[in-house]
Amino acid sequence: MRIAATAPELRREIAALPRPLVLVPTMGALHEGHLALVRRAREKAGPAGTVAVSIFVNPIQFDRPGDLAAYPKPLEDDLAKCRDAGVDLAFTPESGAMYFPDRSITVTESLLSTHLCGATRPGHFDGVCTVVLKLFNLFQADAAVFGEKDVQQLAILRRMVRDLDVPVEIIGYPTVREADGLAMSSRNVRLTPEHRADAPRIRRALEGARSLLQFGERAAAPFLAAARKHLEESPFAQIDYLELVDAETLQPVGQIRKPAVLATAVFYGEVRLIDHVTLLP
Repeated sequence: MRIAATAPELRREIAALPRPLVLVPTMGALHEGHLALVRRAREKAGPAGTVAVSIFVNPIQFDRPGDLAAYPKPLEDDLAKCRDAGVDLAFTPESGAMYFPDRSITVTESLLSTHLCGATRPGHFDGVCTVVLKLFNLFQADAAVFGEKDVQQLAILRRMVRDLDVPVEIIGYPTVREADGLAMSSRNVRLTPEHRADAPRIRRALEGARSLLQFGERAAAPFLAAARKHLEESPFAQIDYLELVDAETLQPVGQIRKPAVLATAVFYGEVRLIDHVTLLP
């Protein structure tokens, strides 16, 4: 496996590797969810193509300094997992290798980011769009794979690629879960034992609300009420947001007439977890 830590090193390595090149952008602390994305990237690239992984904890997408400081950074373990998974190229830049000290350009999305995580994490998606566009420019990737757990992020990146004519195919991959239903996240390792035992209620709350569809319910309020009731029964969970939005526009809906997304972010102490379910009319 080749490793690059700066843009010039990356360009040299890419020039020597075969196409197609499929990128899996990550912030490290790799788990089985990330490795599933790597396997999907290999399917897309084929045995003769190149699978690349970026490992970069992007400082400009964090809205809380404490969250950035606490984010796990097990780089050597991440690189070992990449090797075992058959990754061809890993990009592991420091912040100074990604951003000029006087940088003054930011990529901003103004519609899909107005609710959900975009409403409660100011500037988060500006940071996501900026770093991902930089990675697309650096790698000149043919395709990139992202997890569908971050449903808003995926929608925004598809919109960015569309609106800015970025020549890369965006591939979504279904949320990978622990055996008890908790969505895999690099932040899960920071949960206390009590919080970890309680956290699967996030999935149960969303699935329980979704079950109202089979009884003919289509108004938004009962879905939100059902999910909120289950979450608020926890002595640990604190709801950051709980919203029902249109699956395409990510704007709140009052009635489910088209595919919709019931999404939530929940704090367990300082650890913020997200999840969602899709509701079909």
